[in-house]
Amino acid sequence: MVKIVKDGYSLIIGIPAACCVLGAFVLNRFPSAAWLAFSLFALGLVGCLFMIYFFRDPSRMPSVAADEFVSGAEGTVRSVEMIEEKRYLKGPAIRISVFLSPFDVHVNRVPMSGTVKEAGYTPGRHLFTMNPKSSEYNEHSSILIEGEKTRCLVRQIVGPVVRRVVYWLEPGQKVVRGDRLGMMKFGSRMDVYFPAAEVAAVVKRGDKVVAGVTVVARLKQKAGA
Repeated sequence: MVKIVKDGYSLIIGIPAACCVLGAFVLNRFPSAAWLAFSLFALGLVGCLFMIYFFRDPSRMPSVAADEFVSGAEGTVRSVEMIEEKRYLKGPAIRISVFLSPFDVHVNRVPMSGTVKEAGYTPGRHLFTMNPKSSEYNEHSSILIEGEKTRCLVRQIVGPVVRRVVYWLEPGQKVVRGDRLGMMKFGSRMDVYFPAAEVAAVVKRGDKVVAGVTVVARLKQKAGA
């Protein structure tokens, strides 16, 4: 049986309930419009099934080396680039951006084991997430995780249409690579940052990734190691 994220229960129940109530009203008040009432019943059923599919939460067991880090989101890599991350990593960073379609699993995963140092939500604009500026200016969450040998910053980014992402972590919490981090409720972009001096990306634009499974980066080997 497929596990369902509890954050989706209200939509899974609410959408079919609303359609059924409206359909019953139409059938009671306008018997000649029975086709409309049954269309609403069908719409409620389809909506319920889609929400069950969308809020699915399959088990993920990463099987990777100790120096490898997994994708935080499921979808397609849209960019791998070097930027200056001044607030959290305070220096040059590799940013890996993953875009999600409505058919991808939207439960997010922890890229690396460590301790949550910071976790917060920043209000902002609602640019299309294809826009590079959306990473900095859009409403987003920021979760900083510190491991034994490096750190990573995870950012869930809100788009212009659906404006809801949630995270389930708190500062001071210990996490293990592949743990559930949160969910993007129809959100469409996640950025993961690593210090460029310590970590190298192993994915490229266009790659398909699975949250908590696909390796997206690994620690650099130090000279003489």
